[in-house]
Amino acid sequence: MTSRKDRGLEPEQNAEMWRRWKNGESLRAIGAAIGRDSGTIHWHIKQRGGISPPARVRSQRHLTLAEREEISRGLVAGRSLRSISSDLGRPASTISREVKRNGGPQAYRAASAEQSAWTRAARPKTWRLARNEPLRKAVSEKLQEDWAPQQIAGWLKRSRASRRWSSRRWGWGKPSPACWSARAPRTPR
Repeated sequence: MTSRKDRGLEPEQNAEMWRRWKNGESLRAIGAAIGRDSGTIHWHIKQRGGISPPARVRSQRHLTLAEREEISRGLVAGRSLRSISSDLGRPASTISREVKRNGGPQAYRAASAEQSAWTRAARPKTWRLARNEPLRKAVSEKLQEDWAPQQIAGWLKRSRASRRWSSRRWGWGKPSPACWSARAPRTPR
């Protein structure tokens, strides 16, 4: 039996597993082809509901590996962050944050910075409702009282509960205008 520690697949193995699954091969045949137990293959496929995950694509706004390598070469050559940023056509603050987030000027390495960026961008992240039991109970009670999700979000923003829970990223969108009109008027400063 495979322990949880060795269930991880290399990216090539993962791509091969999904290609073979899509072609209709059995779990045992897939496992034999990539050198893994059929239970491991079953676990990976079950985690995704039998649907291959979409290929990860990065936004054009994010630094590429080539840009990170240029940053690394510039730092080794002793160039300033502003000169590196002007060569790349990126704001100096972007380059500064990238270098600071990945070890500073002496420790910056393009390959590890690239890997860290992919790791930080991994989704899905755990929902706040899944992590916070009191919040989940409060939302559940309001839903049982036939409140709309937008109303609950507005209520949380206005209530004392907003000090304990942040409802900013629930995935429900903004509260409806009806919730906004119930707010107390702002007092001038």
